Amino acid sequence: MTSFVNVERRGRIAVVTLNRPDSLNAIATHQDCHDLVEAIESLTDDRSISAAILTGSGRAFSAGGNLKAMKERNGIGPLDQPDSTRHNYRRGVQRITTAFMDCEVPLIAAINGHAVGLGCDLACLCDMRIAADSAKFSASFIKVGIVPGDGGAWSLQRVVGYARAAEMFFTGDRYSAQEALGFGLVSRVVPDEHLLPEALALAERIAANPARALRLTKRLLREAQTQRMSEILELSAAYQALAHETGDHAEALDAFMAKRDPVFKGD
Repeated sequence: MTSFVNVERRGRIAVVTLNRPDSLNAIATHQDCHDLVEAIESLTDDRSISAAILTGSGRAFSAGGNLKAMKERNGIGPLDQPDSTRHNYRRGVQRITTAFMDCEVPLIAAINGHAVGLGCDLACLCDMRIAADSAKFSASFIKVGIVPGDGGAWSLQRVVGYARAAEMFFTGDRYSAQEALGFGLVSRVVPDEHLLPEALALAERIAANPARALRLTKRLLREAQTQRMSEILELSAAYQALAHETGDHAEALDAFMAKRDPVFKGD
């Protein structure tokens, strides 16, 4: 069996690929969860990474959970009784959600095919989403009689708004890339063969900026999703105090005064 997650370095950019195309990159086991958590946590730990792309191999971004494992009660879903199942979600897919929420590196989802259930929610946990023409989206939990156990009820509505998220969850309907673009689930749709180059171009524009300020800015955006303005103002002042002491900030000022391009070193 191939490794579920591959991480490729391209300068200050990491490309994280779900790599089990024969199962449409479905997440079936706790090892799958562990591999993805480890890959995402490594982005934060590696201070030389300034942007990352999440994509899938083959014809799917991710088909979500594994229905065969659900039926057999031996995967990351149901076990022998409800309390065990509850714990199973906490130590499995919910660890993925936490890892994405804690990641300090800007994340771009390059959605190359089907993004279904948990797969759709993975895309929503990224900061930006670009879709290939062939991409399909569905919050399809209701179709198999379950709820989004991965935190999707929180993340999807923050991307598309409550009413659209409710429609997606209550119907389980499938949407094309163009439909997803229309209601803001993705920011752009590109031909399939242009997907990774477009994502890399965006990542390069991000990674060209001061690394520490990027991470602080992402943390502010994440915190602003749940905190009051007064709290964000206080946090902004604290983060700004840190940013003003960085070498890259000093370099930006020097370059501006000298009318030259800055050379950022990530310090």
